[in-house]
Amino acid sequence: ASQAFAHRAMLSAFSAALSGAYLPSVHLAPRATAGRGALSGLRMAEPDFDLVIVGCGVGGHGAALHAVSRGLKVAVCAGEDVGGTCVNRGCVPSKALLAASGRVRDMQNDKHLAAMGVKLEGAVTYDRQGVADHANNLASRVQGNLRGSLTALGVTVFEEKGSLAGPTSIELVGAGKTIEAKNVILATGSVPFVPPGVETDGKTVFTSDEALKLEWVPDWIAIIGSGYIGLEFSDVYTALGSEVTFIEAMPKMMPFFDRQIAQLADRILIRPRAIDSYTNVFASEVTPGIPGERPATVKMIDANTKEHVETIEVDAVMVCTGRKPFSEGLGLENVNVETNRGFVPVDDKMRALDKDGNVIDGLWCIGDLNGKMMLAHAASAQGISAVENMCGHEHVLNHDAVPAACFTHPEIAMVGPTEEQAKERAEKEGWEMGIAQGNFKANSKALAEGEGEGIAKVIFRKDTFEVVAVHIIGIHAADLIQECANAIQHGTTLQELSMTVHTHPTLCEVLDEAFKAGLGRSAH
Repeated sequence: ASQAFAHRAMLSAFSAALSGAYLPSVHLAPRATAGRGALSGLRMAEPDFDLVIVGCGVGGHGAALHAVSRGLKVAVCAGEDVGGTCVNRGCVPSKALLAASGRVRDMQNDKHLAAMGVKLEGAVTYDRQGVADHANNLASRVQGNLRGSLTALGVTVFEEKGSLAGPTSIELVGAGKTIEAKNVILATGSVPFVPPGVETDGKTVFTSDEALKLEWVPDWIAIIGSGYIGLEFSDVYTALGSEVTFIEAMPKMMPFFDRQIAQLADRILIRPRAIDSYTNVFASEVTPGIPGERPATVKMIDANTKEHVETIEVDAVMVCTGRKPFSEGLGLENVNVETNRGFVPVDDKMRALDKDGNVIDGLWCIGDLNGKMMLAHAASAQGISAVENMCGHEHVLNHDAVPAACFTHPEIAMVGPTEEQAKERAEKEGWEMGIAQGNFKANSKALAEGEGEGIAKVIFRKDTFEVVAVHIIGIHAADLIQECANAIQHGTTLQELSMTVHTHPTLCEVLDEAFKAGLGRSAH
């Protein structure tokens, strides 16, 4: 009964967090200080908590909520960063910038509007500070909602950072206090990776952390790296009037996307816009400038020969070369953990492993810190999985069923391996791969929106008709991918999917077309 009550409370609080019912002002645990008795009564024979979570991003928050639903007494060490990267410096504010700049792009597209009989008089303008405020206000609101959802469920929130004194002992950094738990989850996330030779100043050479503040819109910006973050910010900057130059170390742009999708993205998102690119080069030296006075410089060398290729002068440089785990100061040396490039090794159940590969009882690690899949919702799913396992309910997360999205206009979304990876897997495991495709240009809803560009590609096993992967580029791809993730998670076959009724006229009929095509059928 207590678990049922806790579960109902968790659902109510989580729903309220999403709707904004909780105000940002919440009651947190008193900041522990050596001179105060905030934790004087916590040292006792029994652990202070069933679970302590170090880090309070999306992963830590998801784990905390699920732990409460399982009846656990939970605390989090927030490190004065409730919401983590996603809420404060990543997913959430970047979507606000993309939404605002996307409106500007749409209203500046005279041809698109004219096709619908819409005409705008005068120039379309935007208020840079207003756009920046939209992103900042959204991040603040969501952070407050997350705080409220935790305290409403009785989760103790310590503002201090946590460091391991032992596998299940957490020192509250700077407070001179240690708390004990039955289990500890490390969920400290990641920070932007800045390569050697790149000097950042936060103004003319910066990472996504600074870019999200939108303190200025440079006329010409170089973006180092053409992954998710680089592509999204190229979308923002070009919509707001910037020219963009990509600098990519791999031989092709968007190297980690499915090859066919990357080729389509190049045609739809790159070529029609004020974007050019260098590929197969390293930005070996990047020197900041002064906004409006002196340009930033980027020296490029060949990725293979290391010979100088070219040096360009631009107004600003954004470094989008990936992220690295935030594992410094966690006290990992105290529990015999040896990181690999900063990542904490774990098994399939998210249990942390020592340097000999042995499970460390009571210590778990999720999210970007373990490097299995560096996505916010993957971190949350791993946190839930870890809680299930510590409660005795065996669970292994299927990372092939975790979707991902790039929120450009139009969007790119995927779940499962790329076509190239799936082909290797098929050859290794001895099954034949099939590919089917649906087209946005044949979809009534997409055409009504004037958004007929894009495809949905379904990769499947020809022997069982199980869905292996799906890759989409097109309007609202990020929303469409969920049906495909569900299919992979639950083993739904093309036969079953093709007999599932899809609402007409909707964008999801693009998937219906692809599912039926895999069986040699036509959708309409």
